[in-house]
Amino acid sequence: MVATSHASGEINHNSIQVVVLAAGKGTRMRSSIPKVMHKLAGVPMLHHVLATAATLNPTQSVVVVGHQADVVQSETQQALPEGNQPTWVLQQEQLGTGHAVKTATDALFESNTPEGAVLVLYGDVPLISPETIAAAADAALNGKVGLVTAHFDDPAQLGRIVREDGVIKRIVEYKDASTAEKEICEINSGILAVPSAQLVEWLAAVKPNNAQGEYYLTDVIEMAVNAGVEVQGILAQNPDEVAGVNDRVQLSELERIYQHRKVELLMLQGATVADPARVDVRGNVTVGEDCFIDVNVVLEGDVVIEAGASIGPGSVVIDSTIGANSTVQANTVVEGATLKAGVSVGPFARIRPGSLLEDGVKIGNFVETKKAHLGKNSKASHLAYLGDASIGEECNIGAGAVTCNYDGINKHRTTIGDNVFVGTNATMVAPIEIESNAFVAAGSSVTVKVEEGDLAVGRAKQRNIKGWKRPDQRSS
Repeated sequence: MVATSHASGEINHNSIQVVVLAAGKGTRMRSSIPKVMHKLAGVPMLHHVLATAATLNPTQSVVVVGHQADVVQSETQQALPEGNQPTWVLQQEQLGTGHAVKTATDALFESNTPEGAVLVLYGDVPLISPETIAAAADAALNGKVGLVTAHFDDPAQLGRIVREDGVIKRIVEYKDASTAEKEICEINSGILAVPSAQLVEWLAAVKPNNAQGEYYLTDVIEMAVNAGVEVQGILAQNPDEVAGVNDRVQLSELERIYQHRKVELLMLQGATVADPARVDVRGNVTVGEDCFIDVNVVLEGDVVIEAGASIGPGSVVIDSTIGANSTVQANTVVEGATLKAGVSVGPFARIRPGSLLEDGVKIGNFVETKKAHLGKNSKASHLAYLGDASIGEECNIGAGAVTCNYDGINKHRTTIGDNVFVGTNATMVAPIEIESNAFVAAGSSVTVKVEEGDLAVGRAKQRNIKGWKRPDQRSS
């Protein structure tokens, strides 16, 4: 059975079942969080692996859990859409990789005749690529064992690939390797794909005959060779994609590798990045030509930055669209918002979820918007709160203006027409409507509707007291 590709780029492998090993405690992480739930680019490592596995459109994905299984399962189920949920298998005792995979296959094939192939992945190897696992799966679907390997200049204590005349014969773990075998630089990633029926048969024969007293999945390779089944080495294009995480230092190293790849892709799509080492991408980011991303910018979730837009230093953009030629100035947070063309926000602004800023809108320093729709060319230049508001075109909202949207129980909306001027320190007590071409005097508290063209003045009458004397300064 041969893999086929869709026009979309997704790979469809019939009869592939994926097993992800995620039962380990991760002692060296020194954490109460399960190792596979530590985050890479804001997403748990396990979720990265499951997302990559999903590119194969497998028949089934199985996650083997052990340490804090309930935490791993519940957090993953909450994060993944219903159609992408894996099957969960509990490994009561962690007796090695062979034992973990056998636990999974016992559940997979409990009442079925094994068909197709099984691909084994690891929850703490988050950078494995779709292309590499597809090649391994193809090998298994064609009756071979697809074994992912990599060349490391310093293979440290990783398992070595032993070849004879260029043909893979076995894998030897470092602790069991001879001096000559320790000199080998081709390593076993642990990732492999095996025809299902043969995997079940070989796993049943694996014995803990090693220094660790564990059931090694790697023994399957020698069994395949003895059975005359070809072991096809799938060389990872980059050793980084098979790097595992055992401690926080390694996690930080993979974070930088991941970020470098993501930011490099943005630059190839047309973005200028001031310093690629000081931008973090934690989601899916699309950029247009000639946009600019300054230092210490964080992009989370689904972000679109259109042509000519600029993101200033220290800004955070989450699940938002930044329109063409718009500017997010320094230290501004934009979340769940849409900025149309030519918009300027910041510095030090907060654009909260539900905000829609039409063409040419200006939001200045220390202005906060929430569920606010501002029409074309309207502006709030500084120190205002605009929550649950519909504001028309060409409006000016003065410093200190507030839409009082919350009565302690419910939220209420403020509606402002076109070409309205709201003076400094005005409070608009919602629900309230201010029609087009109206004016609100500075310092006013507006509680009733302002009709078109009217001037609203809602403040106490000023009194000037003649002959008033300052209090004497008291000595301490």
